[in-house]
Amino acid sequence: MTTVHDTSTQPVMIAIDPHKASWTAAAVDTSLRPLATIRVPVGGEGYRSLRRFARKWTNTRWAIEGATGLGAPLTNRLSEDGVDVVDVPAKLAARVRLLSTGHGRKSDDADAVSVGVAALTGHGLTTARIDAEVTALRAIVEHRDDLVKTRTHTVNRLHVVLTHLIPAGAPRGLSAERAAEMLRRVRPRDVAGKTLRGLATDLVAEVRQLDRRIAKATSDIEVAVAESGSSLTELCGIGTLTAGKILARVGSIHRFRSAAAFASYTGTAPIEASSGDVVRHRLSRAGDRQLNCCLHTMAITQISRDTPGRVYYQRKRAAGKSHKEALRCLKRRLSDIVYRRLLHDATPQSAAGRENTRGRLCRPARPADTPHTGTSDQSLPGPTKPHPTTGDHGFGLTQRGAV
Repeated sequence: MTTVHDTSTQPVMIAIDPHKASWTAAAVDTSLRPLATIRVPVGGEGYRSLRRFARKWTNTRWAIEGATGLGAPLTNRLSEDGVDVVDVPAKLAARVRLLSTGHGRKSDDADAVSVGVAALTGHGLTTARIDAEVTALRAIVEHRDDLVKTRTHTVNRLHVVLTHLIPAGAPRGLSAERAAEMLRRVRPRDVAGKTLRGLATDLVAEVRQLDRRIAKATSDIEVAVAESGSSLTELCGIGTLTAGKILARVGSIHRFRSAAAFASYTGTAPIEASSGDVVRHRLSRAGDRQLNCCLHTMAITQISRDTPGRVYYQRKRAAGKSHKEALRCLKRRLSDIVYRRLLHDATPQSAAGRENTRGRLCRPARPADTPHTGTSDQSLPGPTKPHPTTGDHGFGLTQRGAV
């Protein structure tokens, strides 16, 4: 531990760079000067050492890089003791370190100091909140995604083996039952054929097991979404699995200061790339790509059905935009709708309100309620203004999605 004695009562930020087996803390004052650093092991003794370290100053605040990720165990311990924690994104801390003196040299102490500087100078940083239900839902969603990827990989291997046993191999959309039926008609007599048939049988058994595990995970997600009381599934293009992924990855909707901030987080808000008199915007490839995928699925579903979203898309095409450009505009508008719906569900009165309006929300919206083209297609500095006719701009409130 390195220490610089400071007896003043000015605010001090206790910044943490978390690792799997250790926590590195740095005390940074308001002049962005590091006062002391300490490295402790992860666990009860390390936590007590951190608290003793922080008691050297009378006015302290806490900041953790990735407070809801790798720093979640420490965030939980501090929250249980009534200590608020500022969540510092890893990218923000890395930029601070890159722009500081020292030529971007990286060490645990330097990382912790950069976290403290980012927490003291950053704007819009939120207090970390660990929601046990959201954590559990995200774990189930990610587990199911991993199972689906493993199943796809296993089915691909099964296709390869079947090409050596059956002329032209197996068709697309191969299921375990279909593969087993095809193998029953194969009776090889040579060693290679028998070996390949045995491998194919094992792969079919793996696919069946994965199907059962995927079905179990799907059922758990459906139960979790139902218990959450979310009304996301009332929006056209959002089914139970998509709603579960949105709820799991968004967490608390109150951590976003506006619909524009939420759109930036989902990667649906264009990035301004203006220079001089040339004003233009480019596609954003940042943000949470899983949420972006959910909005993409929602947009594709609305385009394929008779919805106001399709009318909006067609109007963009008529204005000269390509398919991809019009689709991006629609995703930007749908991001606002999802944001407002999550905000509405988070209010205490939302449960009673949904019961009173459930029939209206499930009816197709009128084409007259389709939104006009406004500046919310672009990245906005502040919250977007809702259209006066309806809170959801008239689309997204169609029949229940089946995605």
